[in-house]
Amino acid sequence: MRIVLIADTYPPLRSSGAIQLRDLATEFVKQGHYPTVMVASPNAVNDWKIEMLDGVRIVRLKSPKTKDVNYVLRTLAEFLMPYLMLRNLRKSPLAHETWDGVVWYSPSIFLGPLAKKLKKLSKCKGYLIIRDIFPEWAVDMGIMGRGLPYYFFKWIANNQYFIADIIGVQTAGNLKYFGDSSINKNNQRTEVLHNWLACQPNQGCTIEIAKTRLAGRKIFVYAGNMGVAQGMDVIFELVKNLNTNSDIGFLFVGRGSDVKRLRDRALNLGLDNCIFLGEIDPIEIPGLYSQCHVGLVSLDARHKTHNIPGKFLSYMLHGLPVLANVNSGNDLVDLIKYEQVGRVCTNSSLKSLSTMTIELAEAISSDHDMSHRCKRLAKKLFSPQIAVNQIISALQA
Repeated sequence: MRIVLIADTYPPLRSSGAIQLRDLATEFVKQGHYPTVMVASPNAVNDWKIEMLDGVRIVRLKSPKTKDVNYVLRTLAEFLMPYLMLRNLRKSPLAHETWDGVVWYSPSIFLGPLAKKLKKLSKCKGYLIIRDIFPEWAVDMGIMGRGLPYYFFKWIANNQYFIADIIGVQTAGNLKYFGDSSINKNNQRTEVLHNWLACQPNQGCTIEIAKTRLAGRKIFVYAGNMGVAQGMDVIFELVKNLNTNSDIGFLFVGRGSDVKRLRDRALNLGLDNCIFLGEIDPIEIPGLYSQCHVGLVSLDARHKTHNIPGKFLSYMLHGLPVLANVNSGNDLVDLIKYEQVGRVCTNSSLKSLSTMTIELAEAISSDHDMSHRCKRLAKKLFSPQIAVNQIISALQA
């Protein structure tokens, strides 16, 4: 099939969404399909640019800057993004191409108009991959109230749901949200499309834990964004509580609004059981995880929607059991317990988390099958092959 994938992120960006889309696009190629990625490119010099990477045709379409700007400018830029992408697409050699299926990735919630236009031109089905339910999660987090901005974003989100023929959510818990007829007005087919991640070779890592003060310890690693949605203060309290335990070390790698604050607190308290380092290239992740023992997952307890973070998949893929602190009722809770791939806490209890940390540090030495269970789970649920098969089946149905 000739598939067009629409997104606002793709490598060389390092976000989990960019990596997911790269793995999805290359898997389409492996299975004999012809994917074209249309990606919003705020830093583009020209209106459009076409390139080939790993057999994937990528069309970078100039668009407004949506990152690292204030909320008002970001909202305006995201609203205009699909229309400017469409305008620039019409200037490119792909202006009159048609497709067998349109797939788009949310976030952003604003790409619906471009997907709608391509669907209409091609007379084909559209598959919406939705990874978080915005603006609902922002309300849960206290970032947004149920005022005028909320209803604007809700209208935009509902429009993209209406445009889709199939909506793929990331956990079974999210299916309930789309059971509401006021949201799923067109009775679109909804299904669970698990997150996915391809296995990458170990090419080494610029971070060498053996040369740091954490050398010789059981390493609990957190790699990814550290912001409001992650609720990292609970994990920081855990680090502080276990500072006297010389067998366990905590490594935080990434970026986000909370990084500087947490790093400064660690320095001020003189904690010697943790290190904060900046974001690394995704190709270094296998090399980093090969030096670690447990992966950390953290979600703010105020979340009401279900979310299986990309970092959880990454840990599983590389055989790292997890220590997770997530919102009560999250589908991740039963998954971790049933598959026996770590420990999970739902009440942010420092006592419980401390006990679980020590238990895990001991278990990884005695339970020699734990790492294999993690890898088996990744292969069973979270592979790009499964995702591509599911999307193609839905578009052809």
